[in-house]
Amino acid sequence: MEYAIEMRGITKRFGAVTANDNIDFLVKPQEIHCLLGENGSGKTTLMNILFGIYTMDEGQIKVNGQPVHIRSPRDASRLGIGMVHQHFMLFNQNTVLENIILGDERVPFFLDYEKSRKEVQSLLDRYEFHIDLDEKICNLSVGMKQRVEILKVLYRGAEIIIFDEPTSVLTPQESDILLGMIQNLREQGKTVVFISHKLGETMTIGDSMTVLRKGAAVANVLREETSVHDLARHMVGKEVETSLEREEVEPGECVFELADVPIWEHRKSCNLRVHEYEILGIAGVDGNGQMELEESIIGLRDHRQGHQYLLGEEITHEPTLLRKLKGMAHIPSDRHKYGILPNETLCRNYLLGNQEREEFKSHGLIRTQRLDRFSEEMIEKYNVYTSGIEQTSGSLSGGNQQKLVLSRELSQSPKFILAAQPTVGLDIGAIEFVHRTLLQKREEGCAILLISADLSEVMALSDRIAVMYEGEIVAVGDSSEFTRDELGLMMAGHLGGAS
Repeated sequence: MEYAIEMRGITKRFGAVTANDNIDFLVKPQEIHCLLGENGSGKTTLMNILFGIYTMDEGQIKVNGQPVHIRSPRDASRLGIGMVHQHFMLFNQNTVLENIILGDERVPFFLDYEKSRKEVQSLLDRYEFHIDLDEKICNLSVGMKQRVEILKVLYRGAEIIIFDEPTSVLTPQESDILLGMIQNLREQGKTVVFISHKLGETMTIGDSMTVLRKGAAVANVLREETSVHDLARHMVGKEVETSLEREEVEPGECVFELADVPIWEHRKSCNLRVHEYEILGIAGVDGNGQMELEESIIGLRDHRQGHQYLLGEEITHEPTLLRKLKGMAHIPSDRHKYGILPNETLCRNYLLGNQEREEFKSHGLIRTQRLDRFSEEMIEKYNVYTSGIEQTSGSLSGGNQQKLVLSRELSQSPKFILAAQPTVGLDIGAIEFVHRTLLQKREEGCAILLISADLSEVMALSDRIAVMYEGEIVAVGDSSEFTRDELGLMMAGHLGGAS
């Protein structure tokens, strides 16, 4: 068979690390082929080789049966390969048309706008993309911006299109529209490589799947031959529980309250109450005030209006350390910025936020032996994979870094846990561990505020859900009151019928 993409024996090394180890990756013409794997499994490296961002150390690539040498994205583009990146590469102050044609002038040093407009309009008509070519990028929704990225690739003549985690920043409705567009691309004769960590959408859209683990290809299957459970097992290398059971419990007393606090200036103030035995989930497209909310609650933003209460005591102007000493735990959205010291030992990382506790401090000095024992206990209890407490936290995998943060933050039996994007960048096994840990703390009586851009995560874990849009809480209710579609519409600013 002649494949659209035939990558044989692909090996790529970065120093002593082998990112791709003798990988065979075969994609048939006019199919949607899903590429799966944990973070660090090598899937993005493999696609960067195909797109010419990296050069392979060993192996061979054929496109449509012909051996090729791809040394740059320009080489890939000439071969009809395009890539829609996870992070958009658009100029916000330029129009849709300008973003599509800039960098691909058909005549050197000259732009024929009218001819280019006709070509782009024909693409819009053919693929049923509905978008205003004269609108500035800054005025578009996230979903519309992604359409522009797809149009850029199509305008450059791509017959093979790589999508890198394309639904990670979309609402459910935008995701459904995008998946429909991708299926339409296949029907129009395009070949698609779809990189995703969402197994459900993979089973919905994929004709076939390749799974990478630790830099090697461990499975190549057709959709009808596999299941979500099987794919998860291939990715992790062991059985993984892909469903969660959340026991029904009655909420207790209010533990944390946010009263009349404006998260964004010139917007309505936010009000939230989180109770014992409860997870309150914040649903919203990333960038709608979640970071500001997180920083406000942890004490990194001091507001002139409103109040915050922890266990009935006002903490509005209290510093972060004092909030933690009073019973607050923080799992930060950016663990590298707020959660760990990458160049310091695990032992020193376990001291963060604990340096004023009596068990670790005596006469102004740190009790190092006690800190060492504590660090070793946490590493064992939370199964942090490490060579020892003197290893630096920056050398750990993302999942093990998150286990370090979890074990440290939960070690002091907090009453209130602020969990912000707790599974971002983690693989399936680490996600399962984080979810079960949070549910266990809920059952022990903790009040948990979960901020997550993953709507599936919010719906699976939360007892109540609050929707955040442009810095405001626009709806709050029991999780059973909302459907996925209703939440998606409110996340996009369509507030009709909000509770």
